Amino acid sequence: MQTELSKQLGVEHAVFGFTPFPAVAAAISRAGGFGVLGAVRYTAPDDLKRDLDWIEAHAEGRPYGLDVVMPAKKVEGVTEADVEAMIPEGHRAFVQETLTKYGVPELARGEASGWRITGWMEQVARTQLDVAFDYPIKLLANALGSPPADIVARAHDRGVLVAALAGSARHARKHQEAAIDIVVAQGYEAGGHTGEIASMVLTPEVVEAVDPLPVLAAGGIGSGQQVAAALALGAQGVWLGSLWLTTTEAELHSPALTRKLLAAGSGDTVRSRALTGKPARQLRTEWTDAWDDPGGPGTLPMPLQGLLVAEAVSRIQKYEVEPLLGTPVGQIVGRMTSERSVRAVFDDLTRGFEEAVDRINRIAGRSGQ
Repeated sequence: MQTELSKQLGVEHAVFGFTPFPAVAAAISRAGGFGVLGAVRYTAPDDLKRDLDWIEAHAEGRPYGLDVVMPAKKVEGVTEADVEAMIPEGHRAFVQETLTKYGVPELARGEASGWRITGWMEQVARTQLDVAFDYPIKLLANALGSPPADIVARAHDRGVLVAALAGSARHARKHQEAAIDIVVAQGYEAGGHTGEIASMVLTPEVVEAVDPLPVLAAGGIGSGQQVAAALALGAQGVWLGSLWLTTTEAELHSPALTRKLLAAGSGDTVRSRALTGKPARQLRTEWTDAWDDPGGPGTLPMPLQGLLVAEAVSRIQKYEVEPLLGTPVGQIVGRMTSERSVRAVFDDLTRGFEEAVDRINRIAGRSGQ
């Protein structure tokens, strides 16, 4: 599963694995892929430094990268407290009513929420990069479009490639104009924030729009056959996120959530604003249903929604309240039916890829060539 891009980055397989877990990122790189650590949850620089130190010690010298959530346009002088003050009391009451309905316990006195969507704030992301650029990362990816121009220049000065996610050919062209090196074409099927165009349509549109920039296909990819399909559509590799959630190296710390993921089918996700305020694909739960109910107050725009529900999500996760318990995940969840190691996932991907290529050769009458 090699391409020009994978050779450029020095990896055996053109599989880029996004994950919030350092153990998974390191395992992806060791297996011959390219591990990318999601940084949005790191609000304390020392925490990010600790986990990058861990990856350095366990990636066996293989390349890896970092994914941040950083707006291209800067908003001056806005603090988290300023944003918190914008949240209507009616929405706070709705959160409390929903938690009470399902008997979700309070956090212990003095216990802080462990889940905060604050990495979207530019000052937080810049702090993350101040740490990350002290490490030999090979790729910086941004989940909210192109990073600010000075960040792109700073990365390039260090020999770091910059990638940005796109949900349409129009978005992809903007990335190309912003001197982005790699475009991740993320289809409707993907977990987390997505657009409305399916991968089969989106990938070739983006490939054509930004040629000769390399494109990674994302969304609905979880087998070697699907990797082969992505390359056939012109992608230089694939960007996988959901697939790693049920690996043995993942640190979900929630047996109940793992059970729900393993039991879910491809139709058990929903694209909802309940988590962050922007459409994000996730497990459908009674929590998402409550927010999407026309009788409710409706979600707030990003970042207000993420701050509003931060403590609630922490409580739901800590106490494993199954009707409300969910996570961002793509439609590929239907293939995630057993816990496997990252290495075992790569073995399946490479085997399926070879089978798909052999099948196409047979269909085209090229057997034995």
